[in-house]
Amino acid sequence: MGLLAFLKTQFIVHLLIGFVFVVSGLTINFIQLCTLVLWPINKQLYRRLNCRLAYSLWSQLVMLLEWWSCTECTLFTDQATVDRFGKEHVVIILNHNFEIDFLCGWTMCERFGVLGSSKVLAKKELLYVPLIGWTWYFLEIVFCKRKWEEDRETVIEGLKRLSDYPEYMWFLLYCEGTRFTETKHRVSMEVAAAKGLPPLKYHLLPRTKGFTTAVQCLRGTVSAVYDVTLNFRGNKNPSLLGILYGKKYEADMCVRRFPLEEIPQDEKEAAQWLHKLYQEKDALQEIYNQKGVFPGQQFKPDRRPWTLLNFLFWATILLSPLFSFVLGVFASGSPLLILTFLGFVGAASFGVRRLIGVTEIEKGSSYGNQEFKKKE
Repeated sequence: MGLLAFLKTQFIVHLLIGFVFVVSGLTINFIQLCTLVLWPINKQLYRRLNCRLAYSLWSQLVMLLEWWSCTECTLFTDQATVDRFGKEHVVIILNHNFEIDFLCGWTMCERFGVLGSSKVLAKKELLYVPLIGWTWYFLEIVFCKRKWEEDRETVIEGLKRLSDYPEYMWFLLYCEGTRFTETKHRVSMEVAAAKGLPPLKYHLLPRTKGFTTAVQCLRGTVSAVYDVTLNFRGNKNPSLLGILYGKKYEADMCVRRFPLEEIPQDEKEAAQWLHKLYQEKDALQEIYNQKGVFPGQQFKPDRRPWTLLNFLFWATILLSPLFSFVLGVFASGSPLLILTFLGFVGAASFGVRRLIGVTEIEKGSSYGNQEFKKKE
């Protein structure tokens, strides 16, 4: 085992990475708070500044994927679609099977220059998660309670507010509503059978309200829908903890571009279009499981140095005073001071672990188990 491989497994190194992420994140959130004064004066300047501030935070997670774990991401698509990446507003539909599916999406956003301006329809609980939810608030992320009767006006208003967004954005939708588990899949397929819909083997039944509303509200802004089907070679099921330990994975993403003009404007027809799309996604996953690759031409966009340089910038600024402080604590010889510091380290470790826990499948919401039973 080389020195770098050894360091990747050490708890203290993970804690230092977490320290840089958390402290830089709180600093960024404070700067974002200060930028609010720009909103009534120059809304577009506010947005551009917050895109770059968000990039400085999110790119640290992308750095872990690209440079720390050296995970490879391969696209299966066509040249015409690749040529449009980062040059148009789009809605992204991504399967929700893995703990790091969002991170694979972010690495593609970064490589095509839209990480800071990426959007998502997120559950409202995330708004209250430090760093993640706070950063999203300043980015005008659309939050929902996942109760359509309560969400409708909020979601429509939030989507329409993005119609004049100054930078190209990729708006992510998890149409399944929650991460795939066997329990949720079983209940979901009971609903599909009750509705006379074909069963899906690798996906949950898509929930159509968010998709049809997003397409309707963003017409005239969004040019296309990108359907992205993600899987990992070797039947791996990666986690954020695995990434933190430096485990390398190989992600494959099949990307299909659908011009918005091809999606029906009628809500019922658009919902049928989405159900058909998920049947196609299921067929793509079946092909992948049988052949180990998706159909289409393969592309491996080069990782860019900016994520690594950004992390090194924050690490240099934040770790130097930290090391000086730690040396001062132990040099003091005060048991009380040392114990207080160790207690702070333990609390910090717990906090970082809680942040990582947000991505874990087994700690995901019970939304699917409860909502699918309603057979809406």
